[in-house]
Amino acid sequence: MECVPEYQPEYHCPVELAVDLVGGRWTPVILAHLKQGELRYGQLRRLLPGISEKMLTQRLRELERARLVERTVHDEDAVVTVSYRLSAEGRELGPMLQAMYDWGERRAERDGVVISPLPR
Repeated sequence: MECVPEYQPEYHCPVELAVDLVGGRWTPVILAHLKQGELRYGQLRRLLPGISEKMLTQRLRELERARLVERTVHDEDAVVTVSYRLSAEGRELGPMLQAMYDWGERRAERDGVVISPLPR
């Protein structure tokens, strides 16, 4: 039985690949929160009140498959919790995420947009 290779899209610019991996409505925000350190699923959920549980789970799985996020299952005293952190490759996105954060701050200031961070 012959193995069929997984579909590999064709890219014509490195930005296409980057956007394919980290683009999307919630992905950069999830990465930005994880840039601050490891978070449990529930913590991430509270930091992203506008995302459904289904979408958060889907995005986290995509980031795991892309090897940008690592998932750890903690089984302590019959309570199972799951936490996420950036992988070494995910941490390489730090400067890009910081640039997006800084630009967003400047744009918010120019436009009078109020940014109300949630507690971690």
